[in-house]
Amino acid sequence: MKGAALVAFAATIGNFLQGWDNATIAGAIVYITDDFDLGSSVEGLVVAMSLIGATVITTCSGAISDWLGRRPMLIASSVLYFVSGLVMLWSPNVYVLCLARLLDGFGIGLAVTLVPVYISETAPSDIRGSLNTLPQFLGSGGMFLSYCMVFGMSLLASPSWRLMLGILSILSLIYFVLTVFYLPESPRWLVSKGRMLEAKKVLQSLRGTEDVSGEMALLVEGLGVGGEPSLEEYIIGPADDLDGQETADKDKIRLYGPEEGLSWVARPVTGQGSFVSLVSRQGSLATQNVPLMDPLVTLFGSVHENFPEAGSTRGSMLFSNFGSMFSTADHPRGKTDQWDEESLQREGEDYASGGDSDDNLHSPLISRQTTSMEKDMVPPPPSHGSILSMRRNSSLMQGTGETVGSTGIGGGWQLAWKWSERQGEDGKKEGGFQRVYLHQEGVPGSRRGSLVSLPGGDVPAEGEFIQAAALVSQPALYSKSLIDQHPVGPAMVHPSETASKGPIWAALLEPGIKHALFVGIGIQILQQFSGINGVLYYTPQILEEAGVSVLLESFGLSTTSASFLISAFTTLLMLPCIGLAMKLMDISGRRILLLTTLPVLIVSLILLVIANLVTLSSVVEAAISTTCVIIYFCVFVTAYGPIPNILCSEIFPTRVRGLCIAICALAYWISDIIVTYSLPVLLDSIGLAGIFGIYAVVCVISLVFIYLKVPETKGMPLEVITEFFSVGARQIAAAKNE
Repeated sequence: MKGAALVAFAATIGNFLQGWDNATIAGAIVYITDDFDLGSSVEGLVVAMSLIGATVITTCSGAISDWLGRRPMLIASSVLYFVSGLVMLWSPNVYVLCLARLLDGFGIGLAVTLVPVYISETAPSDIRGSLNTLPQFLGSGGMFLSYCMVFGMSLLASPSWRLMLGILSILSLIYFVLTVFYLPESPRWLVSKGRMLEAKKVLQSLRGTEDVSGEMALLVEGLGVGGEPSLEEYIIGPADDLDGQETADKDKIRLYGPEEGLSWVARPVTGQGSFVSLVSRQGSLATQNVPLMDPLVTLFGSVHENFPEAGSTRGSMLFSNFGSMFSTADHPRGKTDQWDEESLQREGEDYASGGDSDDNLHSPLISRQTTSMEKDMVPPPPSHGSILSMRRNSSLMQGTGETVGSTGIGGGWQLAWKWSERQGEDGKKEGGFQRVYLHQEGVPGSRRGSLVSLPGGDVPAEGEFIQAAALVSQPALYSKSLIDQHPVGPAMVHPSETASKGPIWAALLEPGIKHALFVGIGIQILQQFSGINGVLYYTPQILEEAGVSVLLESFGLSTTSASFLISAFTTLLMLPCIGLAMKLMDISGRRILLLTTLPVLIVSLILLVIANLVTLSSVVEAAISTTCVIIYFCVFVTAYGPIPNILCSEIFPTRVRGLCIAICALAYWISDIIVTYSLPVLLDSIGLAGIFGIYAVVCVISLVFIYLKVPETKGMPLEVITEFFSVGARQIAAAKNE
């Protein structure tokens, strides 16, 4: 975990530079305007040029990052920061300055778009929210230090705005060194390219453990091409105990993990779990207590209500209750190999595990290839030059007594596979694997040592059983032919063999991805039109117009210096607020933080409007305005600042994550340009009261949108989140067709 945190911190230096740049231009623009004698429209253009650059680069950054990787794009960001800083230091006229600001925007766009993706793809599920709040923390830290620098320089007889802006090039060198020599490539991206050995080494370094087989299996499954995911519910127990019950054999399901050991037997449960009961018997999620409430919000909410430990992997009871039955003492294991990428020299090697009887089934998708199965092997594409195989490892349920084994995938979820078998029309047995994401249900009578009723009224003997919810869908790795064979590991097909061969844009038409895009784009646009970046860029002017100099006139500071000092103080206050957000992000969750902080934003904006409309003494008006701006900033960075980027980095599948987050970022930057460019004009036309009135209305709309449309994603593995979006979108579509 320490490795993931350090890597996230290093990557977030790009956001530190963005915050530094935001505050620097907010201070420097005062002197640039005087030096070049700029009008309000050109002034807005100078500030907005970086946003234009960020918008331009964002249009292609996602697709390029999916092609070249996340790390090269972060390196490019550091180089662009460096070059733009040098050009701003030189800037003989406003045209060169605008060009430098454009290059600066390229660097900002790459960092802001891809750092959340990089962190989400490298962080463990249970601390992903906290680590993804680091960009907000370091960004605000950069703003604070920059305002301190600008304030100090404003006290000079002749402040140099070129020097203010040029210091960026020095700081960017640190970012460059870290990206080149310290940051590894995203393991999810490496897996998507078939570079399994590299991905395994990166994961081992990030997690600080040698055993990463469960997470490697998860990353591969995350490349699956969808199918039709469904929600099911099982009573799970040791094969011997459940096999002794009189439940019909057709109801028996065997579950396998990515490691060698005894298989489990699961029995379907109907009508017992509140989680699965969200889906009606007609397969619809349409029944809602709140009009217009997105069924997906209810579905995600039920996960966290019924699984109170979902935000903490350590608190998960799933599988840990089976330790005594699956101990290494009772069930010796074989060789513990991991996922790997087989080289061309080993293509002829026999990957069979051989020798096991049919009654001693081990991992699915694994072991015991027969000669007849080998001929069905589909080789991976030439670009990968390898054959993916999954070796026999350890059991689905570790017997160490630990709550987190190598099969754990975060947030109390476990990855397994199930084999379903039926008799075909020709009388032959046929079947196939499905992947299963399991999570123990928090319902009475499902814990260790309790009696649990099975379908049909059978009650197993007292022992260790778990009632678990299951998210079932098509696996990414599977055999092309399993006819007349037991599910014991034929040759695996590389995920790219099962992927759609059409254009990547076609994936955006999938219901789950379309639904996720609606949520991501919506929250990014609303966040920007709540006015935060406009206020950040023009904080000195806003505070100056509010009369802040009255509060500090006794110190002998000029109006400009006083506004810089207040801005620095405001950004300093943001840091403990963001620290609180980091603490709560994976405990309270993203959704509850948004719903509790937005009302505070609305009240602070309304008070600011009132203070500017009602005739008050200059001191009282300045005090109220300054207090409201500070509250607005501090509350904003606690939730509405970091969470939209966090959500967008979580809700899209691996194969299109870069492209989708670029689309959301494009909406972000376009909205940012509109807000930033229009703010000076609005200040001249409708004043502070009108501006903050508009922002208050947008915050009300945001509150309604988040309550109705934005689900809670804390603690859930990325791959599980995307499966839930597929489930929800499919059920919504089914409801519309009824």
